[in-house]
Amino acid sequence: MELYVIRHGTTDWNAEARFQGSMDIELNSNGRELAGKLGERMDAIHFDLIFSSPLIRAYETACLIRGHRNIQIIRDKALTELSFGEKEGVPFKEWVNSDEPSKYFFSDPLKYIPPKGGETFESAVERTRKFVQEVLEPIYKKQPEARIMLVAHGALLAAMMCYLDNHGIENFWGKGLKGNCEETVYNFDGNKWTKTDEKNEATLNIYEATAKK
Repeated sequence: MELYVIRHGTTDWNAEARFQGSMDIELNSNGRELAGKLGERMDAIHFDLIFSSPLIRAYETACLIRGHRNIQIIRDKALTELSFGEKEGVPFKEWVNSDEPSKYFFSDPLKYIPPKGGETFESAVERTRKFVQEVLEPIYKKQPEARIMLVAHGALLAAMMCYLDNHGIENFWGKGLKGNCEETVYNFDGNKWTKTDEKNEATLNIYEATAKK
């Protein structure tokens, strides 16, 4: 079974390096263009099922990638981005220049404590693990050759990859935050997940550059 993991297209808040979290921010024109181009590139790939975060930026990305094809898209709240609580919408520069432990979001995940009302990394890792084990892996038993697309969010996908790649929160970001409309491909053999392809431009540098301005 193959799983294509994709981050949504860009939004205005992405362009401004603001933390979106569970805020329902729509794609901007560039985000729609990115999703459309990815859809064109993947047009010849057969997918049996598509899962999406219920947030509009992910769902619209999934719709644009799907294009004309008759493939069911299932919106699942378990794929919603991590909440950043009272700091949703705050620019990254303000996060890193504060004295609060939320400033360690990218630099030291083990020290990260979310803002008031926000979700911990541990919680996100646990809910994504349950989604994979209870929703995705059972598909293998009925359709071992199935190919599935999953469209969600940067931090949410990093949490899921802790399980898929079998590593801890200390390496939460792996090779870096996935770029918008970049995909990572996994194969599941009924026992373990293996990464077979990854396109990642390490977009953490966008936030790092913003913080220095």
